[in-house]
Amino acid sequence: MSNFKITPHAESVLRFMLTKPMDATWARELTQNTGLPNGTLLPILTRMLQQGWVERYWENDEEAEAERRPRRRYYRLTREGQQEARVELAQLSAARSRMTPGSARPQTAEGAGT
Repeated sequence: MSNFKITPHAESVLRFMLTKPMDATWARELTQNTGLPNGTLLPILTRMLQQGWVERYWENDEEAEAERRPRRRYYRLTREGQQEARVELAQLSAARSRMTPGSARPQTAEGAGT
């Protein structure tokens, strides 16, 4: 297990990246699909990089030049990142499903929510 804290913002980044786990994405695409500004997004990607969950690389110069634009920095989930993200997100979903409606506390075995 990792010590990467899954914040709501990190959750949205991971959920989007898991929609196409083998494909690379870039910051603008992530911003458009998560609604997060770069100032929020890039620190999340940096933490995921440090954790070994993502890899990053620069686009080939030729691709950018052909489209007459700056190079893009791409991010892609590593195999470990895919596995860890799925586990962590499943745990978050399970914890949420145990929550009683209108309560911030998980449901107990008796279902009383205490």
